[in-house]
Amino acid sequence: MSVNADGVSIRVKVVPGASRTRIAGLLGDRLKVQVAPPPEGGKANLAVCALLAQVLGVAPRNVTVVEGHSRPQKTLRVVGMSTEQVANRLVSGDAQKGRGH
Repeated sequence: MSVNADGVSIRVKVVPGASRTRIAGLLGDRLKVQVAPPPEGGKANLAVCALLAQVLGVAPRNVTVVEGHSRPQKTLRVVGMSTEQVANRLVSGDAQKGRGH
């Protein structure tokens, strides 16, 4: 994770077409996110953003893909939270909301 003038950046590895949408844990320096929608027409990107918004407790419009729109390795931007807040939500029990949906 890193912070810039526009918000907090999170590096993720997205696995589209999974049996369920969830945060699967860490994979190297990235957050591994499995999503049910296929990687067609931006459906997987929308699912990743919606899941992270739910887990972080922010509006879906506050989580966007800024790099890697058509690749599994992506960078997401979260607006309205500090790096510490994002990290705390991801490692706390709040992150469990994203598991198994």
